[in-house]
Amino acid sequence: MEVEGSSKKMIATQEEMVEAKVPLAYRDQCAHLLIPLNKCRHAELYLPWKCEAERHVYEKCAYELVMERMLKMQKIQEQDAKLKQSQKQPIPLIPKTANA
Repeated sequence: MEVEGSSKKMIATQEEMVEAKVPLAYRDQCAHLLIPLNKCRHAELYLPWKCEAERHVYEKCAYELVMERMLKMQKIQEQDAKLKQSQKQPIPLIPKTANA
């Protein structure tokens, strides 16, 4: 499944995410990495020094998604600024009168 506007593809299916009980807020292009991370966390009783490799891979994926969204938003804001700059009307020095 392709997500519009993103360079990454969805690898985990909806069925896999439902089965793994992934919360809706975390069902993004990195969900396929979150599923094994959560399984490891559960198996290791959430000990913080366990599952470091899985956590690092998941957090890197999430960071890349955020950076991609930020760059996309920056491009949109730059395009808006250029559009506003080109549409800006100069202020007339001599006001138009009703009779003219």
